[in-house]
Amino acid sequence: MIDAKRFKDEIIDLLNTLYDSQSDNIEASAKLIADCIEKDGVVHVFGSGHSVGLGIDIKDRQGSLVPIHIMDMSHFVTKGGVPVEEFMDKKNIFERKPGVAGKLYELYDIKPQDVFIVISNSGINGIVIDIADLAKKNGHKVIIITSMKHTLAEEPRHPSGKKLYEFGDIVIDNCGPHGDALLETTGVAKVCSVSSICNNCIAQSMAARVIEILQEDGYELPVLNGDEAHDKALREKYEGRA
Repeated sequence: MIDAKRFKDEIIDLLNTLYDSQSDNIEASAKLIADCIEKDGVVHVFGSGHSVGLGIDIKDRQGSLVPIHIMDMSHFVTKGGVPVEEFMDKKNIFERKPGVAGKLYELYDIKPQDVFIVISNSGINGIVIDIADLAKKNGHKVIIITSMKHTLAEEPRHPSGKKLYEFGDIVIDNCGPHGDALLETTGVAKVCSVSSICNNCIAQSMAARVIEILQEDGYELPVLNGDEAHDKALREKYEGRA
């Protein structure tokens, strides 16, 4: 039987597995991010499809860190000169293309101290791998968030033969199942995708620890607090970058 309680029980079990196995990687990522922020850096977050939700969840809301920048796939079209027909082509899926990520990367004001978070459940598509590769080649620390069960079960699509996790300074496994759906049914399909839940828990956990580290270091928190003057000043500090 599939019901709300079964999903609740299984997602809690999955999140317990995630925190039991990935706490050290979350801690290491938080330290990288805190160091970046203390050096006036910005965290660039990139994911295609549902993975973009991680960045959305930790940005532009009360209590969130300001120096978070979402690398927006739509900018390929609106700023990067990619024809909308190419971007929307269902037969030649854009996010799978290698060799085009530089058009997006070059649109942004990226500084040496900046850190990248790149998210993909499968970790096999061209654009996410190329963004991580570009960041590494330019000397940036790269945090990868992926499902190791999923990525290890798939064949690589990138010409390098590599998968996304191979480009990470730190790799956080969201511990999701292959195919993303959690619950078995009496039919042929599993149901209830969980990567967004797992990824957002990872993101908020990192953010909480980053804020704690900044407080311990006596660094003024770049966090939105609902005070109009305070929040306006923070946004102006990072204008054009986050």
